[in-house]
Amino acid sequence: MVSIATWNINSVRLRLPIVERFLKEEAPDVLCLQEIKCQEHQFPAEALAALGYEHQAVHGQKGYHGVATVSRIPLREFSRHDWQDNGEARHVGVELLGPGQGIVVENVYIPAGGDEPDRSINPKFGQKLDFLERMTRWADKLDRPTVIVGDFNIAPLESDVWNHKQLLNVVSHTPLEVDTLQRFKDAHGWTDIGREFIRDPERYYSWWSYRAKDWKANDRGRRLDHMWASAELAQQASGHRLREDARDWEKPSDHVPLITEFSL
Repeated sequence: MVSIATWNINSVRLRLPIVERFLKEEAPDVLCLQEIKCQEHQFPAEALAALGYEHQAVHGQKGYHGVATVSRIPLREFSRHDWQDNGEARHVGVELLGPGQGIVVENVYIPAGGDEPDRSINPKFGQKLDFLERMTRWADKLDRPTVIVGDFNIAPLESDVWNHKQLLNVVSHTPLEVDTLQRFKDAHGWTDIGREFIRDPERYYSWWSYRAKDWKANDRGRRLDHMWASAELAQQASGHRLREDARDWEKPSDHVPLITEFSL
């Protein structure tokens, strides 16, 4: 059994106490973090190693973005892609060397895309689409058993958002983004593991805005975080869940962690 978790932590140093709580309570073998918001030398490597997560691959930058994968299983850094070609730290890939040997775990933070779903007036939206198109060309050439996880910043299904009709023109749920994400999915034949266990049309959210005074009462969530796998590897997924309660922890992220277990 190998368990892999993903969490957009929205500043790993600020939220280190809840990262430590999660690792103590869930003890995943691998944890992929997005939006660590620190440079590599600032990452709390020692604190996480003290909990058994001594194998680490960190791709950071000052103040923004950044991804890190920490593991109890030996690993080697496998890849770093700059799918925007602008130097932002949004991806790191690792290869597992212990249990699950040979599996590649890709950790990605796809751009949010700004507020207006129109690349002619909002360059950030165009950058998001271009990022996904470059990922699609990359995925088309993959020949290894791979898990890709992270904050995709797209909620593709109607049941992935609190109100499909109200969000059709809101960045993260527009038809153009959904179609672009589907092309990426088709390029490698990825399986959306979350939706294998939490079947559409069941409600499934991983993000709630900080703007809501009572996120739970309003429940205006979206599923922005994903765990996908190569088709054959996905068949070995034996469990999947999310820690929705983490949205209530002290100084929470606006995202909650997802966990998938594989029986290999």
